[in-house]
Amino acid sequence: MKKIILPLMLLAFVVAFWNQRNEKPNVIITVIAVIVFMYGMMQLSAKTPSKNKDNDDTTI
Repeated sequence: MKKIILPLMLLAFVVAFWNQRNEKPNVIITVIAVIVFMYGMMQLSAKTPSKNKDNDDTTI
């Protein structure tokens, strides 16, 4: 899955910045590219373990 997400995120990043170089950038293309990039970041971040795993119990 990571092999698919990374190139897709890179492509979305390039498309978003390429679109901004135009004289009249298309907002819809930029929004879709940002959404795809953020979705990819969420998928990659979900697999990262929590730093405070031992401190899950909360006391009041």
